[in-house]
Amino acid sequence: MPDEQGHPEPAEMELGKVLSALADPLRRLVVRELAAGPDDEARTCSSFALPVSKATVTHHFRTLREAGLICQVDRGNSRKATLRRADIEQRFPGLLALLVGEVTREDGHA
Repeated sequence: MPDEQGHPEPAEMELGKVLSALADPLRRLVVRELAAGPDDEARTCSSFALPVSKATVTHHFRTLREAGLICQVDRGNSRKATLRRADIEQRFPGLLALLVGEVTREDGHA
């Protein structure tokens, strides 16, 4: 059962939900950037400079959180997101390596 913030336990992370969350290019960008950074890097949602409204950013991060890809923690008046790297690698080995290696037509880099 997910915790009070909506983070599922590793065993509850479903492949369909993870793939659905990663189907959106902006959400993949967030996961790629977190995966390419230091292991415990915590970033605010605004640090990704996504080209969408604040409400849409909130939706994207909720989708990533509910799929189990990120952990969000309240830090004062903001929320910081951290990649659940160990949980993802345990549940879906190699997935993060595929995402980090992805080159997209839109941004031209991984």
